[in-house]
Order: sequence, then structure tokens, then C-alpha cells
Amino acid sequence: MELGLHIADFTWNGGDAALGPTLAAHAKNAESAGISRITVMDHFWQLPGIGPEDRAMLEAYTALGFLAAQTSTVKLHTLVTGVIYRHPSLLAKAVTTLDVLSGGRAGLGIGAAWNDQESAGLGFDFPPVGTRLAQLEEAVQICLQMWSDSEGPFDGTHYQLGRTLNSPQSLTRPHPYLLIGGGGEKKTLRLVARYADACNLADGPEIAHKLDVLRAHCDAVGRAYSSVEKTAMIRLDPTQSADEVVAACERLAGLGFTATYVYAVGYPEPAKIIDVLGAVVPRVV
Repeated sequence: MELGLHIADFTWNGGDAALGPTLAAHAKNAESAGISRITVMDHFWQLPGIGPEDRAMLEAYTALGFLAAQTSTVKLHTLVTGVIYRHPSLLAKAVTTLDVLSGGRAGLGIGAAWNDQESAGLGFDFPPVGTRLAQLEEAVQICLQMWSDSEGPFDGTHYQLGRTLNSPQSLTRPHPYLLIGGGGEKKTLRLVARYADACNLADGPEIAHKLDVLRAHCDAVGRAYSSVEKTAMIRLDPTQSADEVVAACERLAGLGFTATYVYAVGYPEPAKIIDVLGAVVPRVV
């Protein structure tokens, strides 16, 4: 089991002026503790269940570039990018840039987006879910084409590109790590089976069933189920112990998950998050 740190809460001691050095120290401490992946949300307002929407939230790809400069081994990606936030060609270019400048440590986590209030507030188009899922498939196709040897056009229903030139090309070949997040059984998990290196599912009562659905989609497209990495997300708050995190990781490993991303809520001092996860790493990795 690999352990990932998903940074979803930036409400730390010191306020906004201290965010840079605090985030840098947090990432370095996580890497030193044996964390193998660091991810951030692709949101612009804080999410319900984590804090009020006016709490601090950093733009994802700027933050990942900053994290790349502070670390040397961890994999870096969003968990996950909303397809509506960036044109796919810009997204492919951003991930490529991160991959090149980080020495081949970038990935793309992507999904169909869901936060209609944030989109309405900031002016992002938020089409119906069927449209967003169609956009998601085309966006993945565009990214994969831009990471390939093809410079040809792309003529889709939602996106049209005249030339998919991408230079410099990603260091990670054949393409950066591609994760599709979400548990939609009819379309999202079908897209995972068809295109992705990995899925990401929220831990809950339905998680084993979601894997059964993914297996069926893999069978339908002729793909080995074992070739899809299964990753999950779990929450940590100050009431929980390292033992509880270990138990959750062991349960997920028993289902076939090989990576768990932990997001922490309610820790004004992020070093305390690493105290817990540092005690988890030697027991699950």
C-alpha cells in the first residue's frame, strides 16, 4: 500500500502570509516521512464538509508547481481536475510542464466536476452531467493525443484542435499517470476501464461494489482488471489515531487497493498530520 497526502485544507496557523513556507515545510515533512504522493484539490472555494467556502483555497496547478520545487521524489497531481475548468489542450500543456520541471513526477487526475455553486459564482459553464461526461472523454482523448507522437487535428463534438503539437514532450512515457476520479457506474468507471491508469473512489459502504462494476467494464472492453490501479480516499481528523488509519488501509488493501490518499481536516498545525501519517507508513507500506 502506498500512502498519499491529499492537501484539502489550508486553514493553518499564521494565516495567508505564512501559507508559502508552511506548505513548503508540510510537503518536505511528508516526503521525509515516506509519503509517496502529494495531491491537491482542483477547486477555488473551500468545500462543504471541510470548512466554510470563504476559507483559503489555492489554485491547483500553481500549487503543484510550487510543490514540485519543494520536493524530489513524490508523485504530484490533482485529485481531481474538473474538466470544465480548463480547455483540454491547456490542461495537457500544464501537466506536461509539471512533468518536465519535476523530473517526471506529474500525473493527471481528472473528473466530470460537480460543484455547481462554485461554477456559478466564478462564471464557469456548468452543463448537464451527460455533457460534462462527454467533455471528460474528449478531454482525456486530447491529452493522450498530445502526449503521443501525433500532431494531427482533433475534431470532437465539444472540442476542435487544429494541431496537437506539444513541445517539450512529457518525460514520463508513454504519458503521465492518468487517473479518472469518481464512482459513476454507467459512464465514469467505463471511462476508467477504457483510458485510465487508475481509478479513485471515496471510501464507503459501496466501495467493493464499485470495484465489481469496474471489473465488468474492463471485461467488456477486453482489458485486464489488474492493469487498473485502485486508489481510495479517506479522511483524517484530530479524533482519529494512527491505528485507525492503519485499519482503514488494511481493509482497503484486502479489497485490492494499492494506494490510499489521506486528507486531513481540523489541523491548524500541519506538522501534526505528519506525526500521524509518519506512524502509519512503516505499518502499511
